[in-house]
Formats: sequence, C-alpha cells, structure tokens
Amino acid sequence: MDDKSNKLFFIPVLAVLFVMIGYQYICPAGSTSYTDEDGSITFQSKFNFTLEDLERHVDFDIKGNDVIVFLHIQKTGGTTFGRHLVRNIKLERPCDCKAGQKKCTCHRPGKAESWLFSRFSTGWSCGLHADWTELTNCVPAIMNKKQRKDANLYYITLLRDPVSRYLSEWKHVQRGATWKTAIHMCDGRPPTPAELPACYNGADWTGVSLAEFMACPSNLASNRQTRMLADLSLVGCYNLSSMSTARRAELLLGSAKRNLRRMAFFGLTEFQRKTQLLFECTFGLRFMEPFTQLNSTRAGAVGVGLAVRRYIEHLNALDVQLYEYARELFVWRVQRCRRRLRERRREQRRARREQRVSRARQCEKVGESKKEGGKPEGQSEEERTGVTEDYSGKVVRW
Repeated sequence: MDDKSNKLFFIPVLAVLFVMIGYQYICPAGSTSYTDEDGSITFQSKFNFTLEDLERHVDFDIKGNDVIVFLHIQKTGGTTFGRHLVRNIKLERPCDCKAGQKKCTCHRPGKAESWLFSRFSTGWSCGLHADWTELTNCVPAIMNKKQRKDANLYYITLLRDPVSRYLSEWKHVQRGATWKTAIHMCDGRPPTPAELPACYNGADWTGVSLAEFMACPSNLASNRQTRMLADLSLVGCYNLSSMSTARRAELLLGSAKRNLRRMAFFGLTEFQRKTQLLFECTFGLRFMEPFTQLNSTRAGAVGVGLAVRRYIEHLNALDVQLYEYARELFVWRVQRCRRRLRERRREQRRARREQRVSRARQCEKVGESKKEGGKPEGQSEEERTGVTEDYSGKVVRW
C-alpha cells in the first residue's frame, strides 16, 4: 500500500477516534443527557432509578384514615407551601382558617379528624421543625393515642438549592431567629450541650456575619436537609465520636436518599409549578390557584464571591449531593406524571368521540323510524317525543 493510500485509510480512523474521545468528555459513561419538555431543566442523568422509584400515585382517601405528614425543613419555602395545603386545595370540606389564628382546622368530611399533620393544621405537635427521626417516632404515637392505629401516613417535604437555602438561613438568623425550642429528639433523648454546643452566647445571634456563621462547627445550618431527612439513629444521633466523619457522612447521605425516595411526595422550591403539578398528580387533589415562582429572595440578593460560594458548597457537601439526586428524581417523576395526564386526556377524547358517534347513530335510527312512520324500537311514544301526555296538554300552542 503506497503512502497516499495509507493517508486515505487513516483519515476516517482518526475522525472516528476524535468523535469517540469528544463524546467521552461531553457524555461520560453511565450518563444520559436529558432536557425537560419546556427546556427549563437540562442535566446529565447519573442515577439508575427503578420504576417503583419513579411511579408516584396515591389513592388518597380523605374520608378514611389517610394522613399527609409535612416534614418542614427551614428556609425551603415550606411556610408558603404549608399555606397552600390549608388554604388552596379544592376540598369537599375546606380547612377552616380563622383570621388571626396560626392554625386551621382541617377535618375530614363528616369526621372531627384531621387529614393533615403540619405546622398550619396540628401545630408543632412533634417539636419545632421536627425532622424525619422525630416525626417517624412521634406521629404514629400520636395516632395511637387518638385511636387511629390503622392510619396511613404519607410523608412529604420540600428541598431547595443548598447554597441558596444556607444563605437564606444565615439572613434569617442574622435578623434574630434561633429555633432554640427545637427538641432534636433521637433515641429517646435530646442531644447534650457537649454533643450540640451553641454557636453564640446570649439570647440570639442577631447581626452575625457570614464568616462567623460559617465558622461554627456545630451550626445545624450545614447539611441541614440531609440531616433532617436521615435516620439519625444509624449514626449515634448527635454523638460525633460514635464513628469516623467519613462513615457518618456516608450513612447520613445514604439514609436521606433512601427516605426521600420512599416519601409519597417531595417538591423543589426552584420549580413551583412543577411542584404543584406533581403534588396534584400524586394525591389526586387540586389547588384552586397556581403556585407562584418568586425569583427575588433575600438569599438571591446576597452577593458572594466564587471562593465563598465554593466554601459554602464544601460545608454543605452532603446537601449538594442530595439535591442533585433529588433534582433528577423530581424531573423523572414530573415527566411520568405528564405522560399519565396526556394518556388520560387521550382516553377522555376517545370516550367523547365514541359518545358522539353513538348519539349520531341513535339520531339516524330515529330519523329512519320517522320516515317509516314507526317508533324507534324499545321506546314508548312519550320517550320518543320527550314529553308526557300531562305536560303536553298544558303547553300553550302558538
């Protein structure tokens, strides 16, 4: 083979190699490029979810023993969502929300029982901002006391971008918020002061700088979403000496992912309309007014440099991984919901077409019967004319 032939042979080979190498950089092995239908979410798929993970439809029986339990994580938009639950759902028996009262009465039709366990319905019955560990131990006990041992509990929550949520919590604490009355109950007891040291002296942490906020090693703002969704009993609760830091992080993240995946529903603060759609699709309940996406928040107004942002991501490394996991799961669930809605609409259109065809055929039979001077088979004269003898006798003839 001469030099010219060699060159011609290697050109397509090199081209194929170039494409293969480029593809490895753009689409790494094990990942799939995905773009949402309206183009608002684009990402590389990294997780292999099962059909059971993606399918979320609950035959929620509001007249029976079903209860929605809202796990409210601080600064994730839970207050707004909680108000939607008590004020915005179209119900046979709407929640009774009186002016000036923080809690609403959300009873089932015909029963003096609540179908919703949340801040705005039952209050902080399991403690201020109770986490997964607290709720899953407390709520069943409360149900048993109310002689509702057969209650079906459906846990729901909201998640938010970790950096935005962290900055929002800092601004909230800077204004004087403390959540000091939170119990943090785990394995039958709250943490000791040695296990969970305070980050500040005095009544609150008003005026704290971002640098001071980030410097406190026991600040619960760091990885708050992961901790509040994990089973803390797996890691010795708040006793950091029970295992290595790496092992503790591994168990916390794995537990939080597992619990989130098994929850009946979770939404994302950054995608309000999709959160509304997924909730409605999951529970078969409808909101009267659409959710509003707030693009301007206190956290969004905080200008931080790249180095500070990277450090916040480091402090919230578990939350960053959890949110990435949740975001993909959320997108796939929304897509399955939309597909189910499209199939339902197609089925409804098909049923309407069949009804129209059936009515048209019936009309044809009636017309043919009239031409023949007879009555449609199986119908009396009154049924055919649509009037009774008594009524027709009283009609004024024009």
